[in-house]
Amino acid sequence: MIENSPELQKKRDRGKLILSQVYNLPSIPLVMMEVTRLLGNPMTSAAELGRVISKDQALVTKILTVANSPLYGLPRRVSTIDFAIIILGFEHIKNIVIALSMMEAFKNKSDKNLDQKKYWVHSILTAGAAKRLADDLGYHFTGEAFTAGLLHDLGIPVIHKYFTADFLKICELAEAKSLSYSEAQDEILGIRHEEIGNQLAQRWNLPLTLSDSILNHHKPSGSEQNKILASIVHLADYMTTKLEIGNFSWDDDYSLDLGILNTLKFNDESHLERFINGYKDLFLEQVNSIKI
Repeated sequence: MIENSPELQKKRDRGKLILSQVYNLPSIPLVMMEVTRLLGNPMTSAAELGRVISKDQALVTKILTVANSPLYGLPRRVSTIDFAIIILGFEHIKNIVIALSMMEAFKNKSDKNLDQKKYWVHSILTAGAAKRLADDLGYHFTGEAFTAGLLHDLGIPVIHKYFTADFLKICELAEAKSLSYSEAQDEILGIRHEEIGNQLAQRWNLPLTLSDSILNHHKPSGSEQNKILASIVHLADYMTTKLEIGNFSWDDDYSLDLGILNTLKFNDESHLERFINGYKDLFLEQVNSIKI
């Protein structure tokens, strides 16, 4: 295809239109705004924060699921939101609330093309793995890694909910022509779910490192903000496919960005493979612990 062919230009125009429409999607949920406001006040107590979060029981359930997940690695069981706030800390709770609120805002009903349960399992597993990898690899901003992992595929349910006809075309094209989902997105939308997720993260004023990791989670060597964070999310996402645990259909063509070997200080691919295999039992335990 010629660089500036009419067909390519048409796809680019389509992509720009999609991104302009994304900017008109729902804004920050009330509970997320309240939590952010409270955390801006140094006098806010755990009990006060807990009361606000408790207004959304679905959010409470998911926070407790996160806190008690094997990959999150807390030493004792967390049974109340107040205790979760105390043991996780305000900053981690903020990260979790932001990520879960965004996921809830763009959730849709399951259908044959997107199983919401599988999407949730994949997202929470990638998030937990990203946090655990951050711990094990010495990246200190583990809460940020968790949030980035949880939001990495946010663009997929956005396409499913707000661009339903296009979502169906992507799935049909990928199956009919044996294309990867990335290639099918290029054909139908002119952009990929990474770009949509990045746009939403920017619209909701998330840190640039988070929006960048969403944009570059398939190719972290392209990150301009934080290659380490993008590489950790990429590796966590890749591990679900490599280990075939909590993997997701849109990642069936997932290829490893070998640039992470240098970024995350692995000696070579065999070193990385041994490292990944060491997580298999923990991944299985995590998946079995997730409450839908």
